[in-house]
Amino acid sequence: MSRRVIDWARSGVPVLTGFGDGPPLIPPGHAATVADRHAARIAEATEGRVRLAGARLLSERAAYTGFTRHGMTSAGRHCRLLPTLDGWAAVSCARPDDPILLGALACADVRDDPWPAVADWVRSHTGAELAERAELLGVAAGPVGTVGPVETAQSTAQAATLPPRSVAGLRVVDFSALWAGPLCAHLLSLAGARVIKVETPGRPDGARRGDSEFYRLLHAGHESVVLDPDDDAQRDALAALVASADIVIEASRPRALARWGLDADRFVAAGGTWVSITAHGRESNRIGFGDDIAACAGLVARADDGTPLFVGDAIADPLSGLAAADLAMSRGPDGSGQLWDVDMSSVVATTLDPATQTEPAGDALLTAPRRRPSTDQAPVSGRDTAAVLAELGVAR
Repeated sequence: MSRRVIDWARSGVPVLTGFGDGPPLIPPGHAATVADRHAARIAEATEGRVRLAGARLLSERAAYTGFTRHGMTSAGRHCRLLPTLDGWAAVSCARPDDPILLGALACADVRDDPWPAVADWVRSHTGAELAERAELLGVAAGPVGTVGPVETAQSTAQAATLPPRSVAGLRVVDFSALWAGPLCAHLLSLAGARVIKVETPGRPDGARRGDSEFYRLLHAGHESVVLDPDDDAQRDALAALVASADIVIEASRPRALARWGLDADRFVAAGGTWVSITAHGRESNRIGFGDDIAACAGLVARADDGTPLFVGDAIADPLSGLAAADLAMSRGPDGSGQLWDVDMSSVVATTLDPATQTEPAGDALLTAPRRRPSTDQAPVSGRDTAAVLAELGVAR
């Protein structure tokens, strides 16, 4: 049995891959092995204090939510694989406003269920037409990628060649939400960094509406600050908080923070580390979530007739979170500030190999998704705002 198959088997991902009434499947590619490599580098950077099975982090959320495999519907039920005029596409409906946006995409009144109209529209259009319209509307959708030779992403190539660094005692200001960015912040916190999570009054982390125990796992021991960047005084306080940071994590398109006057290039020029996690790169306006990003990058399993099937649960998220933490614990090429562009699509694509394919689990000793214990509480939203701003000497 190959190393690749063994790593997948113990990751918990095959249990989440395949049709619900069929057997678990070993996915193509080497994502589980790559996850273990990132975890090994994190262990090196922390002199062994943080030792985790990276591959198991790929399925960890399902251990809390109880998600199972559903073939062409994602484990979390928010994304679907649909046939297009020239292939297949992944379409997500994860946010409260997405049904309306998908109705606009399909030029139909979809009410509460957009899927019939979306499936009809997608079936009569090409993947390229879908991608263009999805980007225009801010919908997470695109054609399923094909696997071929790809350039090694910054997140997998550079980190492996750079010396590790300790982040113990460093201040991390975390603007991210959902899974990839919070996992990066969580790993930095385990490594001894002080993590301050920042939310706005109108846009709290959507993961707060998800499984409370999983949210607690990723945010235990962090501080929570809520600031309104539309208020002049609070925008100034936000700038002071960022200026005090050693590491900033963002997981949205760069313009989101830029419109608040937060400049990644200026922060890096001053010696800071800016970790930018995006769906398809800092230069792209496309949005995405873990399931559609992975499928668009080409990470899908295949049924016997070639039908694409989702791999795991939003696998691009934990894989990118691991890669981002690995980079944040790496010393930049010249020892100065560094902007790490963690393009989730590229992170996934570089784990793929056209020589590998979907395999039945067979005799592989499969591991089910597992929980890790959390001994601390996650902060309620805004709990530490006053204390953090007082420490900075700024008014709210």
